[in-house]
Amino acid sequence: MVFHLPSWLVFAVLGQSPTDLASNGPIASENARPGATDWQLTRVRADRAGFRTPWIEGYASKSSVSAGETIEFMVSTRPARSFRVEIFRMGYYGGRGARLVQTLGPIEGKEQPDPKPGAGNIHECHWEPSLRLTIPPDWLSGVYLGRLTTVPNRDDEPYWQSYILFIVRDNRPADILFQCSDNTWQAYNRWPDNYSLYTHPRDGQGPWAHVSFDRPYGREAQHQAVVNDPLTFGSGEFLPLEFPLAYWLEQHGYDVAYCSNHDMISPDRGLKCKAFVSVGHDEYWDIRQYRSVERMRDEGVSLLFLSGNTICWVTPFGPSSDGRPDRTIFRGGPYGAENDYARRRQTEHGPFPERGPDEGLLMGARNIEPVNGGGDWIIRRPDHWIFEGTGVKSGDAIPGLVGWEYHGDPPKLDGLEVVASGTAWVSGQTPQHWTATCYPGPKGNFVFNASTIFWAQGLSSPPGHTLPWSHWSRPHGPDERVQRITQNLLRRAIARRP
Repeated sequence: MVFHLPSWLVFAVLGQSPTDLASNGPIASENARPGATDWQLTRVRADRAGFRTPWIEGYASKSSVSAGETIEFMVSTRPARSFRVEIFRMGYYGGRGARLVQTLGPIEGKEQPDPKPGAGNIHECHWEPSLRLTIPPDWLSGVYLGRLTTVPNRDDEPYWQSYILFIVRDNRPADILFQCSDNTWQAYNRWPDNYSLYTHPRDGQGPWAHVSFDRPYGREAQHQAVVNDPLTFGSGEFLPLEFPLAYWLEQHGYDVAYCSNHDMISPDRGLKCKAFVSVGHDEYWDIRQYRSVERMRDEGVSLLFLSGNTICWVTPFGPSSDGRPDRTIFRGGPYGAENDYARRRQTEHGPFPERGPDEGLLMGARNIEPVNGGGDWIIRRPDHWIFEGTGVKSGDAIPGLVGWEYHGDPPKLDGLEVVASGTAWVSGQTPQHWTATCYPGPKGNFVFNASTIFWAQGLSSPPGHTLPWSHWSRPHGPDERVQRITQNLLRRAIARRP
């Protein structure tokens, strides 16, 4: 006979109070609703180049939207055919990972034109809206996937699928603000045929290229080197790099709200929360994002950088060709640490029109050269409060958790401690020393830097998720130590009184 302990007792055994879980909050209530048994992509088809699925693909008119606002979906089907849209909110939902919130269609589809390259080699679509949706008042903040499916005209005709992703934001006080790294998704997005910030013929690391949010997300952009998962078309990098954190937070009832990078150009949203979380690959920030998060720290919000290669490039938002604000980005210049990483980018890829402040003074560590590699996350300060209840000793290693990019070169900040450090290895390059750090904020808050894109891989492995790998190294998936460290961080952040 198998006995299943209730969640409150499991966490009591681990030493975590049930009150940490906000079990009566909106996230717990939302996740008590029935989950979907069928939300993943089942049938996808890539074109010959492998960057897109022209049989059905689309994008949303906004990165994020509030309840009561209207969002448009631009969809193209080639050849023209009907399609339907099923919209899912991503979460835990009893382990199923998503809940179906609305089904739309069938809708008459049509082939929409590929964009002609514009200034900065930008590929900006001017597609007609296929449908408009007003967000219902009961849709809780979260990451939403619209699954597009073609409707076959006869029994022997296959159907094809892809996603549209958008974020529903809100303005309520919340314990945790989860920032999706959608600037970075778009910087690497190679739709329709290898066009990204990295593919300009003049210099793939310079300021010459521009990219638009008015285009579909193609296949997960790092698929050749990091995540070989073809079932990500249209979802950016959310499923492989960020969903494991969202799934885990919602599993345990944490009071979490969601936002896009663009929502952080003002600190107003974040100042209503106790903890701000950067997750996964969060490389591209407008300077206004930096200043917003800096102010949040100074006013008592705890910052958790559960990410790597973060705040690396200044990425100013610009308008679309028809004047809609904040629909394009370009690589404006590096953030401002005077180290080899920033100097090399200035000398080899500039000149750049902008230079950001020293990212280390906010994050507690910096981007370093080389920035790529893989390695074990090795504990150095087992007596630090973040390791309470883990049983770790100095030198203990969490295998493969560091990758594929990380941070190092910590600045001199009062109270900063290196809690973990080690070597990241990459074939053909000099090994690099990375550091994970923690330092106190001015109002009882703190800043933690995990120093790896892969931190979320140690929290959960939800449906629809594929483990990434890097430079012949990979994380091993959920790890009790990563889970407990994250619990300790969130408990302290949430316990702080505003």
